[in-house]
Amino acid sequence: MDDSTNNELKLENQLCFPLYACSKELIRAYKPHLEKLDLTYTQYIAMMVMWEKKSCNVKTLGEILFLDSGTLTPLLKKLENKGYIERNRSKTDERALIVSITESGEKLKEQAAVIPKSMGSCVDLEPDEAVTLYMLLYKVLGNLTDKNSR
Repeated sequence: MDDSTNNELKLENQLCFPLYACSKELIRAYKPHLEKLDLTYTQYIAMMVMWEKKSCNVKTLGEILFLDSGTLTPLLKKLENKGYIERNRSKTDERALIVSITESGEKLKEQAAVIPKSMGSCVDLEPDEAVTLYMLLYKVLGNLTDKNSR
């Protein structure tokens, strides 16, 4: 192997590694906030969609969250057992499963409202840096999902 190949294989030269490490550390930083709500990070992001949409089909929810049905189904069952959502078959299409937020799920939103601000101070970026990072991450995500859907 020549030096250029060795450099390409150095962890410090991989874009994927700091993304992975940041994701892992961010989720770990969320943990104490989410434990107060008895939610995992994945349940929390599912609830964020539900707080916004109030009702949607499972397929759409999976697309928004980049989760497959094997991950989403047990997650939704747990949220339903906690009383935060309901799952029902669509009246117009028996194949479609509709997820709807409950009154209890709506009340949880009030408790969760402090989390984004707490996490923002944890990350400690200037507002313009946060916007730039957000845009770059969604650009990368879009590029990856475009390539994976081909």
